[in-house]
Amino acid sequence: MSHTNLVVLTGAGISAESGVPTFRASDGLWCGHRVEDVATPEGYAADPALVQDFYNQRRRQLAEVRPNAAHRALADLATRWEGDFLLVTQNVDDLHDRANEAMPPAAGFELIHMHGELLKGRCTRSGVVMDWAGDMAADEASPHHPEGVMRPHIVWFGEMPLQMERIERALEACDLFVSIGTSGAVYPAAGFVQAAQYAGARTVEINLEPTSGARLFDEGVYGPATQAVPAFFSTL
Repeated sequence: MSHTNLVVLTGAGISAESGVPTFRASDGLWCGHRVEDVATPEGYAADPALVQDFYNQRRRQLAEVRPNAAHRALADLATRWEGDFLLVTQNVDDLHDRANEAMPPAAGFELIHMHGELLKGRCTRSGVVMDWAGDMAADEASPHHPEGVMRPHIVWFGEMPLQMERIERALEACDLFVSIGTSGAVYPAAGFVQAAQYAGARTVEINLEPTSGARLFDEGVYGPATQAVPAFFSTL
């Protein structure tokens, strides 16, 4: 079967083999911290220095990791895909970006970081987003507003993911939806498979092992992302 409109959702599992820590460990902590302390507006308001230090460390770690075979397989697919291809990632790393930069531009391809990006900062007053590669101080003054400070451009719990209207339009039009390396437990991303099914799309889960929502997909492909992702997309 041929497909024209593709939507791919990626989560922490696609970057894990590059050495990027997955979001939450079995003990409920994220890199040694309570998620409530470093990934909520309330945590930032209570201790901005702790939150900024946490993301400064994550930002520095990006220099130590590289795109893996799964990232590269998607970047290669973008150059070959003849229809629309929307890649939505829940990851805040830049591994998809780097993999795509190494390939020729693809006309029908678009990448959305629905949970923000580590290498960007946002003014708390104006909302202006700008590139930010270095450390960010707890009271980092914003160049965009005299009363603003810069915060990580990260979507925290309790905040709305980015570009949801664009994502929903793509899901309504897609004929193939593939979820890669995500537990499918957190909404709104957990509902993408059902939105795609309502549109009549073929739905595929690629993961290390079946998730709790595996029954919602038409197909499942299981194994390490660096093996399963290139193998699956080579068949399209």
